[in-house]
Amino acid sequence: MKPLRRSRFAWLSRAWLSGAWLSRAWSSRLLGAAGALLAIVLTVSACAQIPTAGAVGTSKDGGSAIGNAPQYIPLGPQSGAGPQSIIEGFFNAGSGYQNDFTVARQFLAPSNAVSWKPSQRTLVYRGSASVVSAGRPNAYRYELDVAYSVDQDGIMTQYPPGTKQSIDVEVSQIDGQWRVSKLPDGTVIPEETFKVLYRAFSVYFYDPSFAVLVPDVRWFIDNSGVAKSLVSAVIAGPAPYLKTAVASAFPPGIRLERESVPIVGTIAQVDLTSELRDASFTDRQRMHSQLVRTFAALPSVGGVSLRTNQTEVAIEDPATGKLPDPIVDPKVPAWQVGIADNQIVQYGSKQASKIDGLGSVAAFGPSYPASDTEQHLYAFLGADGKALYSLIPGQPARLLDSRQRFSPPSISPGDWVWTAGPGATGATEVVAYKPVGAQPGTDAPHVTVAAPWLSGRTVKSLRVGRDGVRVLVLSESDGQPALQIAGIVRGPDGNPKSLTDPVTLPITSKSADIALWVDESTIVVSGTSPSDPVSPELVSLQGGDPRSISPLAGIEALSAGNGEQSIYAMTKDGIFLLVRTSWTEQGKGASQLAFAG
Repeated sequence: MKPLRRSRFAWLSRAWLSGAWLSRAWSSRLLGAAGALLAIVLTVSACAQIPTAGAVGTSKDGGSAIGNAPQYIPLGPQSGAGPQSIIEGFFNAGSGYQNDFTVARQFLAPSNAVSWKPSQRTLVYRGSASVVSAGRPNAYRYELDVAYSVDQDGIMTQYPPGTKQSIDVEVSQIDGQWRVSKLPDGTVIPEETFKVLYRAFSVYFYDPSFAVLVPDVRWFIDNSGVAKSLVSAVIAGPAPYLKTAVASAFPPGIRLERESVPIVGTIAQVDLTSELRDASFTDRQRMHSQLVRTFAALPSVGGVSLRTNQTEVAIEDPATGKLPDPIVDPKVPAWQVGIADNQIVQYGSKQASKIDGLGSVAAFGPSYPASDTEQHLYAFLGADGKALYSLIPGQPARLLDSRQRFSPPSISPGDWVWTAGPGATGATEVVAYKPVGAQPGTDAPHVTVAAPWLSGRTVKSLRVGRDGVRVLVLSESDGQPALQIAGIVRGPDGNPKSLTDPVTLPITSKSADIALWVDESTIVVSGTSPSDPVSPELVSLQGGDPRSISPLAGIEALSAGNGEQSIYAMTKDGIFLLVRTSWTEQGKGASQLAFAG
């Protein structure tokens, strides 16, 4: 095939995929002294995508039992290539991960080729990158618009469009050829290539009581080495936003004995250092549960064998047997609470019914009700969202706080009623109340939960996760909404103390008012309107753009149960259930429905 000059042509690759031609434009950079490039030949599996930009070279399917990422085989350094071409070729070769980035190392001076750690960090950029002079001999900068970075443990950090970053590099002549002689660890790849090579995985840690497994999303190259990456991530511990909110059964100092996690049959053989043998049966079972759930993302893995020195270690105590399995993705009951005839009611099977033991709350003008899963604690706001009340069957309503503005209450495991609003100084506060057990006529115990990152923001929605570990916050400042998740830090007594610094999730709505958990990794976000069509959107913690739901006119409130087919919208015309991709009317009966939590 004749080479094409960049000045006249854009690269065009076509692959026959699932019986249809797919074509995408490939951008590439000058890699040879003559300015010629080789054509790209792609052979990818049916589930891979063809990137629209990236390193020049060939690609083939990984063909491994685990992983589905294609392999990119970039071009190596060309004889006589200039400094900028060598730098550009090196960064383009960052997509060639196979054999420990063999091709990329060819662009480096010998000592750097040995010491360079490509997996330390991956920078993902939008558009194109460029090499510019740094104003010193043999010194250059690689400039890019960074979209996100992924560290060696798979933890992603997202950056808004327009975030510029430069990487300082230097070159030297080795035997008459330019080679990169100074550079930071890590690789750089275009966003389109990242979407093909990397995949989101959830690794799991425990809530502080070791009863519930909590997901922690990571990003790894989806190849045969992903099993080892997952185990290493679990051993290394949770992401920063969860670090002080969750627990792990893996003791400090434990590590993998070898640089792989072989899959024998369908069993992942996890060979760990001697700390495994020293651990109690309880801790071994908990480690095993963490890994079993983490490996659930790999269809080829059906079980986990914990080993040390390549010998399997028993995980169950012969005297006491197996521990109860931890809860994964906790569910809420099928019923909801709502408002009907100025009372708090239970809603299910398209009907509203009275709740035994609850007295009248009509005098308070109730709105935004909440319930715990066991139906022994309720909460609601007063008329116009003013004042916060709790309600326990058989007892009168209790005033928790009389401030002028609150976010709708959320009841977490452990019977804490959560809300957010302006404090005594006007600054936003997150407050949790514990009315269960408080004597009638007394103030309910409460704590102000530190969250300095909410300074200057108005909280529209605050929902504690069903795991009791994470909190979902939708807030607004200067007309700009932000959807964030933080971990709940608790004291030795189990009481909430603070929220960790959050992670921010992408949303497209500029007027979002509602954010709710749908399951452990999915959130529904929506605006409201008295009459206009509103399109809620689903946001996944595992990445990707928000996914729009069919619009519905006049959405006033939203509720979400267990999964995408348990999302309800309330309008002045009644209650609607999301069935597949459309809204189905469920009658009337109640307003402001809310599932437990």
